[in-house]
Amino acid sequence: MLIASIALTGLVALLHVYFLVLEMFLWATPFGMRTFGRTREEQEQTKVMAQNQGLYNGFLAAGLVWSLVASAPIAWHLRVFFLACVVVAGLYGGATASRKIFFVQALPAALALAVTMGARF
Repeated sequence: MLIASIALTGLVALLHVYFLVLEMFLWATPFGMRTFGRTREEQEQTKVMAQNQGLYNGFLAAGLVWSLVASAPIAWHLRVFFLACVVVAGLYGGATASRKIFFVQALPAALALAVTMGARF
């Protein structure tokens, strides 16, 4: 269970690094426009907001990575806290912005959180 917790937490951290790059650097590019289904004008108008959002995703990734390199018992507590933050953010985003966020953000984090809770170390 510990190896699964580490692997799933690493996956969630990598997703959030991807979200950071997408929101901070690729938002108003053709890739960003295709990803979010918006026009260049819409992407340009929301670019600063997206960069701020990307920064928060980077903080979540950093916390998850911290949970992977920290020693026990703090590692488990960090992992549970940051995964729970991701689940809450994903649920809120899924309910308010796009249902896709539920599947891309909340679901992987919820799975990682459930495995981590089962692998108390």
